[in-house]
Amino acid sequence: MNKTTIIPLENGDMADATLRVSCRAAKRLTRDEFEKRYFAMPKHKKAELIEGIVYIASPLRFSAHGQPHFQINTWLGVYAAATPGVKGADNTTTRLDKDNEPQPDAMLFIESSLGGQIKISKDDYIEGAPELIVEVAASSATYDLHDKLKVYQRNGVKEYLVWKVYEQELSWFRLSKGEYISVALDENGVIKSQVFPGLWLAVKSLIEGNLAEVLNVLQQGLSSSEHQKFLSQLNS
Repeated sequence: MNKTTIIPLENGDMADATLRVSCRAAKRLTRDEFEKRYFAMPKHKKAELIEGIVYIASPLRFSAHGQPHFQINTWLGVYAAATPGVKGADNTTTRLDKDNEPQPDAMLFIESSLGGQIKISKDDYIEGAPELIVEVAASSATYDLHDKLKVYQRNGVKEYLVWKVYEQELSWFRLSKGEYISVALDENGVIKSQVFPGLWLAVKSLIEGNLAEVLNVLQQGLSSSEHQKFLSQLNS
């Protein structure tokens, strides 16, 4: 093979392109090699490197991904707009460590100048662990709740949400002493972020597609004393 030939990425790729996921003894792909092959693809797709293995997204359906994805990003976008010093991103390549480069569906992070965990690289990618990541998953069988969860936990993503669309369930995890613990709904069916005070989520309304109510509950969070205190902390 010509030395200049770069092998296109395929689902399940590891370091030897002839070996797939079924061969666990294969050397796993490094992040540098993943990026080189990703950028050489004639048409860039959503590709992620999780524990040294390549995952390429299938075509995405409206109800199973597109609409839930839109609702999540609307919710996070309104919060970020009301919280200077907090920013969000959608489907952005994130360099976590040498074996992991995911492309989360949505995220929130505190600006690095204000003590946040991430930085923007010279080539405009996110490096480090965002404080909050959200993934829209078809079901609980997805790697979002298995390998990805372990990767986010190990790298210090403080809060992690997975919306299992087919099961109509949302799992919210919070990092505590290096381990993820499940966060329960309060008596009103709302989950409140500890990392981003005022980020309140009406889970049932979100699952039912009632975005207006989701934003109504969020506005209550943005009007709360805890959000005002957080704004003061960021400004100071």
